[in-house]
Amino acid sequence: MGNSKSGVVSREVLDDLKVSTRFSEAEITQWYENFQKQCPSGRITPAQFEEIYGRFFPDSDAKTYAQHVFRSFDTNDDGTLDFKEYIVALHMTSSGKMALKLEWAFSLFDVDKNGYITKNEVFEICQAIFKMIPKEKQEMLPSDENTSEKRADKLWGFFGKGENERVAEGEFVKGVMENEDALRLIQCEPLK
Repeated sequence: MGNSKSGVVSREVLDDLKVSTRFSEAEITQWYENFQKQCPSGRITPAQFEEIYGRFFPDSDAKTYAQHVFRSFDTNDDGTLDFKEYIVALHMTSSGKMALKLEWAFSLFDVDKNGYITKNEVFEICQAIFKMIPKEKQEMLPSDENTSEKRADKLWGFFGKGENERVAEGEFVKGVMENEDALRLIQCEPLK
């Protein structure tokens, strides 16, 4: 990453992030300083990420979901997140653009990173999402989505695919954008 130990984000990384995220230089520099304080090694490990994520979902089991989120952010597959991956992930998940968020959601559901989503992958992520819903909230869910299996079946149904078919990124983005229920089923917002 360049100057990860010096306390100053490299010009190359700064310029790249300004273009790819549209964040300002001041924002990136401030986030870099905070990142360095929290992660002096310049890297976030999966365990650190799980701990951070767990703080946002104190009444739930966020570990499995955090592992999937981490995998989707670790774009170079080195088992850690560097500052650049962290900022790009922050941009993708916080950007106001729904299509960008759904592209990230696709990468979350694409567990094997082959460019397609299968029903088994939808089920795996729905299981992780379901674990994050507090028990008392699970009891209030509609009967067709009150288990991870039912949620996965319902979500898969929105794509109009058979059991052994697969969904490409464009189909996923379009299918979720066109259906409010599908959008709700893929989201896992922290409790306020």
